[in-house]
Amino acid sequence: MKALSRRFFDRDPRQVSRDLLGKILVRGRGEMMGRIVETEAYLGADDAAAHAAAGRTSRNSVLWGPPGHAYVYFIYGNYFCLNVSCLPDGVAGCVLLRALEPLAGFEEMARNRGMETSFEPRSLRLLTSGPGRLCEAMEITRERDNGADMTLRSSQLWIADDGHRPRKIVVTPRVGITKSAEAPLRYFIYGNEFVSGPKGARAGRR
Repeated sequence: MKALSRRFFDRDPRQVSRDLLGKILVRGRGEMMGRIVETEAYLGADDAAAHAAAGRTSRNSVLWGPPGHAYVYFIYGNYFCLNVSCLPDGVAGCVLLRALEPLAGFEEMARNRGMETSFEPRSLRLLTSGPGRLCEAMEITRERDNGADMTLRSSQLWIADDGHRPRKIVVTPRVGITKSAEAPLRYFIYGNEFVSGPKGARAGRR
């Protein structure tokens, strides 16, 4: 597998969100891996739902570039969320990774989530379906991973391309937000069981 280039991320977050579907999030040398099946685009300072709307701060500085770096934040005092920066250096934008289909490291993911390792279909889906779950499963924290260069295979957190291409991509409004909630900026692989939300939403019936 090859790491995605910086040029891949140096684009509109809407394009990056769509093109990230089917790519693989990798921890270290592949101890844990998951295929990206759901994303959300955040468009920068003019997007009321984006952290960049508050202006550049020490907390959100990764959003302003360079592209291809991890932006990790803690939400609701409960879990972390993983984003990757987009657009040219100095311009804010990012993509939130919302769900993964586990590919490797199932037992370690389950331990990280405090789950049994029975790997029944339902329990397997719960490993990485949702932004908080995938971060917990992959041991992603702000202290450990914020600012990580996700275009380097030597990074502890990076994104790979194995040539997989989704057959159908669905676009819906973003979820779990109140500002600019109607914007059609959520992307997922049609029919994939690891997409977050109820079954109807996973099938694209919204």
